[in-house]
Amino acid sequence: MMVTAAIEVEELTKYYGPVLAVDHITFEVRRREIFGFLGPNGAGKTTTVRILTGLTVPTSGTARVAGHDVVRESREAKMSIGLVPEMSNVYSELSVWDNVIFSGEIHGVPRGERQARARELLEMFGLYEKRNEKAGKLSKGLRRRLAIAMALVHQPEILFLDEPTSGLDVPSTRLLREIVRKLNREGTTIFLTTHNMEEANSLCQRIAVINRGKIAAIDSPERLKMIVSRTHSVVVSFSDRPEWLRSKLESLDGVEKVIEEGDKFRLYTGDPPTVLEGVFELARREGLRILSLNTSSPSLEDVFMRLAGG
Repeated sequence: MMVTAAIEVEELTKYYGPVLAVDHITFEVRRREIFGFLGPNGAGKTTTVRILTGLTVPTSGTARVAGHDVVRESREAKMSIGLVPEMSNVYSELSVWDNVIFSGEIHGVPRGERQARARELLEMFGLYEKRNEKAGKLSKGLRRRLAIAMALVHQPEILFLDEPTSGLDVPSTRLLREIVRKLNREGTTIFLTTHNMEEANSLCQRIAVINRGKIAAIDSPERLKMIVSRTHSVVVSFSDRPEWLRSKLESLDGVEKVIEEGDKFRLYTGDPPTVLEGVFELARREGLRILSLNTSSPSLEDVFMRLAGG
């Protein structure tokens, strides 16, 4: 039977004692897509991922991964996925090479095949020359690459990535994102959990937002932004920042909210032209010099805050 979806979730529910962590959620992840799963802490995000990866049994409802029921066919479901948790799961005392080989053994990859796969993956991730080094001596970015290589040794259909670039420097972050895109182009379905809105916006074809155990919205990043299409903003910085400046900005016509961002003020509004006129008039009247002035469309962070109740 042809499996049309990589992941299918229907009425999935999880209680921890009296606490309802996941509340009858239903969604699907298409094959060969990068699917973002976002939510504030305590929203049910981690519990959902634990169910999908076979680490927790649901209270009710169903979940199928690569066509396999995660409860009744747990072994087959687990063999179809690779999991890269936020906390490194590499073995520090083993060499880089032995980490990949050991992961292959765990997943039942034949000896000859896992040797070839280990070399292929370590070369792909720029780790082959470090294959004899202890994994514990690697930088955080290199350990992250190794963890992904270990998750891919058995050629899973679906890769679960939990905060893959958390705490990494800019070069490592860019490299890992490009690796994710490459894996996806080659056919791997990616299930991505992240708190990085820019990362979700740039990587994901679709995004689900979960809040208080329920799915608040699922759609493409651009269509999700239409939820807050009226929430534009004007970002301005001045040469001086007198104490009364924020209150004056808050009193301008059309301004709904003002947030300070470093040396700048972000003025949320549904009427950018009116706010721009007000900012220019305020600067002229008070003798302030404008250093920078930009208008901004709604961001994925704005959507997240709206759906998460922020």
